[in-house]
Amino acid sequence: MALMGSWLATIPAQARPTWSLRGQATLVYQYHPAFHAAYSGANSLSPASRGNETFDATLFMGARLWHGGSIHADPEIDQGFGLSNTLGVAGFPSGEAYKVGQSIPYLRLQRLFFRQSFTFGTPKASSSLSSGGPPPAPNKLVITLGKFAVTDIFDNDWYAHDPKTNFLNWSLIDTGTFDYAADAWGYTYGGAVEWTHSWWTLRTGLFDLSRVPNSTQLVRDFGQYEVVGEFEGRYHLNGLPGQAKITGFINDGRMGSYLDALALARATHTIPSTSLVRKRGSRTGVSVDIDQQVTSSLGLFLRAGINDGSKEAYEFTEINRTIALGLSLKGLAWKRPHDTVGAAFVVNGLSRSARAYFAAGGLGLLIGDGRLNYSTEDIFESYYSAKLTSWLTASFDYQFVLHPAYNLARGPVHIFALRLHIET
Repeated sequence: MALMGSWLATIPAQARPTWSLRGQATLVYQYHPAFHAAYSGANSLSPASRGNETFDATLFMGARLWHGGSIHADPEIDQGFGLSNTLGVAGFPSGEAYKVGQSIPYLRLQRLFFRQSFTFGTPKASSSLSSGGPPPAPNKLVITLGKFAVTDIFDNDWYAHDPKTNFLNWSLIDTGTFDYAADAWGYTYGGAVEWTHSWWTLRTGLFDLSRVPNSTQLVRDFGQYEVVGEFEGRYHLNGLPGQAKITGFINDGRMGSYLDALALARATHTIPSTSLVRKRGSRTGVSVDIDQQVTSSLGLFLRAGINDGSKEAYEFTEINRTIALGLSLKGLAWKRPHDTVGAAFVVNGLSRSARAYFAAGGLGLLIGDGRLNYSTEDIFESYYSAKLTSWLTASFDYQFVLHPAYNLARGPVHIFALRLHIET
C-alpha cells in the first residue's frame, strides 16, 4: 500500500510541519460456507463452514529532518488469523491476513525508514505524451533506506493495491507473480532509488530475502537478496490520466527446484519436498500494470505477470502466470461521491513442473492438497466501500473462487467479508 507518511511530499516545503502523526485500524471478518472437496491435504482450505477475523492498528509517525529529508516509523498491533491459517488458495482472499497468526494482539515495528528527495529544475510544458493534463512535475530523485514493504514503492496500482480500502485478494492488490522480498508479515530491509523525469519514472531497489522461503527471519546481510526494477510511464487519453508500468525482479538465494525434488522423491520413494534440494540459484519474473481513468468516476486496471516456474516460490505465493482485469467506480451517480464499487476477475496458473510437484503430494507456501487435478485458479471479487463518516469506512466484500489451489476436485468457494476501517 502507499506510504501514508509520504503525504509530506505533497505539501510545500515552507508549509510543512516538522513532524506528523496519523493512525488507522482495520477489522476484517471473512466467512465461507461449506464447499465440496473430494480430498484435502496439509495445506488445503478447510471445506467446512468457517469464519476468521483479523485486526491491525498502526501509527504512522514521520519527522522532517531537513529540506527533502524525513524519517518514518510505523509501529503496528496485529491479531487474528486468515481462513484456514492463511492456506489453501494461491490468490489468498485477504491481504489483511499474514502468514502468521495469533489470537492475542502483539506489537511489531513494521516500518522504520529514511527518505531523501532532491528536486531539479522547474516544471516544463506538457509533451505530446502527457497532453490534456497539468504540466509534469520537475525532475526528482528520491532515495528510501531502511525497513519497509517492497510494494510500498513497486507494483503500485491506483485502483487495486490497498486491502484496507479496496480489493482484498492477494493476486489483485499485488501482481500474483511478483515474488517480492518480505518476511512473513510482508516487510524487509533494503533501499530504493526513484528518478522522475517529465512523464516517466525509473525505479530500482535491493532488498533482503528471508533466511529460508516463507520465514519470519530476514538474512539482513544481503547474503540472499532481491533486485527489483520498474519503469512507469504516465500519459493522458482523451484528457484523462493513465499509467503503464513494467516491473521485473531477480531473487538470488538458496531455493529448491521442483524437478530436483521430484527426482529425489522417486529415488527415495517419499513425498517430494523442495526444502531437501535447496541450493544457490536465482528466480526471475516480469509483470505489466495499466491503469486508466475512463470518466470522472470510473477507472479500469489490467495486470499480467509471469515468473520462473521451475523453482519454489520464495516469499509470496505459488502463482507462475496471472492476468487480472478490474474496475473501480465512485458513487457520483447515486450522490455518494466518497463511496466506491469495485469488481475484478483474475486467472492464476502454475508451470508444468509446479503442477507435477503438487500432483505428487508436495507442499508449498500456501497450497498443497496432497494430490492435484489441475486447472487454473479463477477468482472473481467485488466490494462496496461506504464512507460513513470522515474517519470510518465500512466495506462489504464477496469473492468467488473456482478451483482453489488449482484443484478441480475442490470448490467452488463463496467467501463473504465485512471490513471496518478507521483512519485519522
